[in-house]
Amino acid sequence: MTTSSTDSPVSQSLFSNRFFQTVLISNIFLQIGIWVRNFAILMFVTDKTSSDPIAISLISVVEFAPIFVFSFIGGAFADRWKPKRTMIWCDFLSAVSVFAVLITLLYGSWEMVYFATFVSAILSQFSQPSVMKLFKQHIHPEKMQQGMAMFQSLMAIFMVLGPSLGIFSYHRFGIYVSIGVMGVAFLLSAVVLFRLPADVEPEASDAAKTNIRQELADGFRYVWRSPVLRVLGATFAIAGFAVGTIQTLGLFVVTERLGQTKEFLQFLLMVNGVAMLLGGIGIMVIAKKVPPQILLAFGISVSAVCIVGMGLSTSVPLTLTLQFINGLTFPCIQIGINTMIMQWTEQSYVGRVNGVLSPMFMGMMVIMMSMAGILKKFFPLVGIYSVSGIIMLIGAIILIPIFRLKPASALATVSGKPETTS
Repeated sequence: MTTSSTDSPVSQSLFSNRFFQTVLISNIFLQIGIWVRNFAILMFVTDKTSSDPIAISLISVVEFAPIFVFSFIGGAFADRWKPKRTMIWCDFLSAVSVFAVLITLLYGSWEMVYFATFVSAILSQFSQPSVMKLFKQHIHPEKMQQGMAMFQSLMAIFMVLGPSLGIFSYHRFGIYVSIGVMGVAFLLSAVVLFRLPADVEPEASDAAKTNIRQELADGFRYVWRSPVLRVLGATFAIAGFAVGTIQTLGLFVVTERLGQTKEFLQFLLMVNGVAMLLGGIGIMVIAKKVPPQILLAFGISVSAVCIVGMGLSTSVPLTLTLQFINGLTFPCIQIGINTMIMQWTEQSYVGRVNGVLSPMFMGMMVIMMSMAGILKKFFPLVGIYSVSGIIMLIGAIILIPIFRLKPASALATVSGKPETTS
């Protein structure tokens, strides 16, 4: 594996790593743009359509459908292209698309707000695998899970601040200013990324050895040969089914089960975000002691119980408590998944493995999100949430056979050597 000269020794702080600093700052701008987008558009569409469940669920569909379609391609190209250049261009083009949507909104069709989300989601499929590839290059393996925990903590902070930021922007300044804030945030992220260390030059013969179709096929074969990545793919699909079913129905839990206004949704997410922040900090402390697959199974199990509980609850305090517990363990899922992908994947395959596994989650998620509005018309929320929780629990159970595997043994299996257990 090619290593960068900027790789951190184990004793060095992550915050002194130039790559980590830059991506962290860039991610702050991205999170501002994403959260203003998510909630300003949600409030705007809700007002425009009088809370039509199909129109609201369509927001999530246009956000996640491109992830399913383009993840395969984006992952393969991330392994071919220079990651720094790819990330900068993706953020820049996201900004351009947002400003184009703003111009269109000023002259007519309000439905163009869906387009801003659609384009941003496509570009993220080329940018995100590049981030993971650089993470593999510039972060010491023993710091990997800790670094993921720090990024999860940043996301948690925006889980707290983001909903209020998006709703405030929409109610105070309107959809036009909110769309403008999105564009500026993506543009600033692109500018910050120029601080990244220079891309490592690939060997001149690499591009000539294979074509993109062959590389895509290699990615699928790589995942299939790995017992860990195979199981992770199945867990992704099951979790995607469960999460997609309830992804767009949180607004109806607030309005129907709890009897609150749609704006109360921000408080549920704020509670969830505070808990995620605490959970991320906790995982930073135990990062070296708990294998990522156990973290993942634990997080999914707790999430399954909380999903069922939130569907059954008609009490605001109980629902808030369940949201807090769910948020506290959610970092286990995100950190466990990302750490497993990077620890059990050779650097040259990181983009393609991400491109193969993500659609397993996103594909099922998009299918169920597209059906959520229809399911809501025919089934009660209690039933939908209960079934989703049970399916989520199955995703945790199938992880049990890989609890004792370690990265070295799994990579040996992919290479054709027999696996061992710890």
